[in-house]
Amino acid sequence: MITDHPLLTNLMDLLVDTICVVDEEGRYVFISAACSDLLGYMPEELIGRNMIELVHPDDRERTLQAAANVMRGQSHIHFENRYVRKDGCIIDIMWSARWLESERLRLAVARDVTVLRHAARVQSALYRISEAAHSADGLFALYQHIHRIIGELLPADNFFVAQYDETDDMLSFPYFVDEREPEPEPHPPGSGTPITTVIQSGEALLTGTGTAPATWLGVPLISQNGVMGALVVQVYFDSTGYTDEDKNLLQFVSTQIAAAIERKQAETRLRRMARYDALTDLPNRTLFHDRLDTAVKRAHRDRELLALLYLDVDKFKHVNDNFGHETGDLLLREVARRLVQCVRASDTVGRMGGDEFTVLLIDIREPACAEIVMEKIHAAIAAPFELGEQTLTISASIGFAVYPENGGDREQLFRHADTSMYAVKRKRRASV
Repeated sequence: MITDHPLLTNLMDLLVDTICVVDEEGRYVFISAACSDLLGYMPEELIGRNMIELVHPDDRERTLQAAANVMRGQSHIHFENRYVRKDGCIIDIMWSARWLESERLRLAVARDVTVLRHAARVQSALYRISEAAHSADGLFALYQHIHRIIGELLPADNFFVAQYDETDDMLSFPYFVDEREPEPEPHPPGSGTPITTVIQSGEALLTGTGTAPATWLGVPLISQNGVMGALVVQVYFDSTGYTDEDKNLLQFVSTQIAAAIERKQAETRLRRMARYDALTDLPNRTLFHDRLDTAVKRAHRDRELLALLYLDVDKFKHVNDNFGHETGDLLLREVARRLVQCVRASDTVGRMGGDEFTVLLIDIREPACAEIVMEKIHAAIAAPFELGEQTLTISASIGFAVYPENGGDREQLFRHADTSMYAVKRKRRASV
């Protein structure tokens, strides 16, 4: 055997790179001294052991395929896979191997490229986080992307994002994945808890590295305006815990994560401002039109009925002139709240502007259903409004249109409902 020559063995033991020889079944028959540093095993622990047992489970299939190719005479250069060291750490190894037909052995030279591959993965993670800030469809999708990316760098089966609202002094959890714990409700930061420590100190925290039932690693998410929350990963006692290197890594990528979240939050706010009324938080004209168009298409396809209500607060100008615009705004917000309470969750209440509101009732059984909702709205609006120091009693004029009886598209339905509303208003004025 080639390894039986003493001088050759001594020379191989002096090399920095690991040299190993395995038989046809994949069992180690020789390893150089460098292998102990690489894999953490003494030579006597490896001789006779099958090399595939040390390969990371996710890399075993392609490693066996590469070994089969080598045994067919195809030399492999710069093949990379991951091994699990004796201490449980995962390392990246680059191999070059060839088949010695006369000896029926595989000869391989291995080099530890863990540091290089780790740096490449971190750089890739930073790039992908930045890309996700642009491509993710909303904040939750961004959190999912970040979870997957972090999971490629360190164990992240249990992962959550905590958001801190300094104004309300509340913690919320917009993304929470844990194999044992349920998602917590929003709550004030608890004194002395790990998450509170991270947010108040603005520094990473690693706990439970001893005999604790879990290892908890949290890093602050710091924006230009201060600590916006925290990112946390956790493993339980039956898993490999985190290290200071993991803490430094997560803290390093957290800067990019915070920037991505802040960007997506700003984008979400702008998108909402473009589609929701700032005063009442109801869908604005644009969004309401979109929903009505969609509802008309569905009603046409499924042969359903829908109704559009158009509502105007009577004598709203009188409220503004006599009690001020602040009271007028309070009144509009309360009207919006009461309107939402009068309809189903599947229906839509919108604000067209000023004191005009719209209601979309989808999939109604008959036109009389719209009249029932109108009666509920009249009763809700007629109840006194407690607005600061003022108590106001108002009324509203409501018109309605039913699809397809009063129109086959949005323009026709709006025209009919608007005409109906003003007819009600004129009739009310004439009766005064």
